[in-house]
Amino acid sequence: MAAILFQASGPASLLGNPLVMMVVVMAIFYVMLILPQQRQRKKMQAMIAALKSGDKVVTNSGIYGTINGIDGDTVILKIADQVKIRIARSAIAQVEASEDAK
Repeated sequence: MAAILFQASGPASLLGNPLVMMVVVMAIFYVMLILPQQRQRKKMQAMIAALKSGDKVVTNSGIYGTINGIDGDTVILKIADQVKIRIARSAIAQVEASEDAK
């Protein structure tokens, strides 16, 4: 008996190609992991660029304070009466919502 070989043509043959599957996996990887991370980084950079004196912020280490001054890449943060610290601008994790926004 002669064996009949089935050879797929059209879309089914494309999915069986290892190169095509690798491109599909890379596309999924890009959409699921890389794009959201880039969006988050851009949002964080915009937040850091928009800092101004008087903003209430939280640092990456969990310190709450109010921005007293900005000097290039550093920020003077008032954390208590008569207590000010100088931190890197990139160490700010978030800006607290003001009472006016509520």
